[in-house]
Amino acid sequence: MTSADVIGVDPGRAKAGYALLDASGAVVTAGIEPIERLQARLAGLLAGRCVRAIALGRGTNARPVRSALEVLGLPIHLVDEYETSRAARSLYFCDHPPRGWRRLLPIGLQLPARPIDDYAAILIARRFLARGAEARSPR
Repeated sequence: MTSADVIGVDPGRAKAGYALLDASGAVVTAGIEPIERLQARLAGLLAGRCVRAIALGRGTNARPVRSALEVLGLPIHLVDEYETSRAARSLYFCDHPPRGWRRLLPIGLQLPARPIDDYAAILIARRFLARGAEARSPR
């Protein structure tokens, strides 16, 4: 395979973050979808791309999400989600630094203006790319 694109998925109860990353870990696209529309959204991402795997967070709702994504025909690897919520928050604030009076407050005391499941998916995919076999679990 010429490309090492990977899709990261942060599953939740009602919604999931997803992120398509290239081999260098750069984000091609990312977003948040309701669980019932996730499979269709990822199928659309696969059109015209050479994706080698799905890196699925091992946390909340991972088992049913994995079952739903198996029809896409890609290897699905479970990745440890430890500390991804905290790190996703930091990544969000790097991309969206506080403005006005909020810049005076410590980041640790602030909440993102929106859900950050997509940022968690980015981190899950990057963890998969960085750790390779260590991040993978047997099918």
